[in-house]
Order: sequence, then structure tokens, then C-alpha cells
Amino acid sequence: MTPDDYRKIALSFPGAAENSHMNHPDFRVGGKIFATLWKGDGVVLLAREQQAALIGSKPKVFTPVKGGWGRKGSTTVHLESADEKSVREALALAWSNKAAKSPPKRR
Repeated sequence: MTPDDYRKIALSFPGAAENSHMNHPDFRVGGKIFATLWKGDGVVLLAREQQAALIGSKPKVFTPVKGGWGRKGSTTVHLESADEKSVREALALAWSNKAAKSPPKRR
């Protein structure tokens, strides 16, 4: 899996858009970041329970981000070890977490 593959999957979700934060690409829905690309790997923003399940199922693909962010659910996706199905699952969880919290658009 390459960063470009990850980007294409992230942008395939409804309302997903690419932006930039702290000089690296991020992916948002409703203005909220659900994933990023960082130093050649992906990062998904998950609930801690979701993080634990993914790490438990594929510990070579998913690890907590170092420090406090990781303890809050931020999860590194090691793209070199990842397959499309696992990445799509992780991105879908992250996207749905943020999409559910996005306010409705005003008309």
C-alpha cells in the first residue's frame, strides 16, 4: 500500500476532502479530521476500543501513535505492511466517527 493508495481510499468516502495541517496532508469530513498522512504512514483517529480491536487483529499494520495522541485512539497505519481491506476498514471507522459528529449543512 502506498501513500497515494491510502489517499485515494480516504477520499472515496462521502464528503471527504483533503486539506493540510502542520505541513502534512489530512482528510476531513464536515471540517473534522478523520485521517492523515505522516512520514510515509497513515494515521486514523479512532475510539480507543476501535484502536484496540484493529491492533489486536493486525499488530504489524496498526500501532498506537506515540504519546498522548495514541492513548486517545490515534492509530498509525504502517502502509508498507497494510492491505487494502484493512486500510479501508480503518478509514471507514475513522470517517464514520467524524461524519456522525459533523453538524448538518445550513441552506
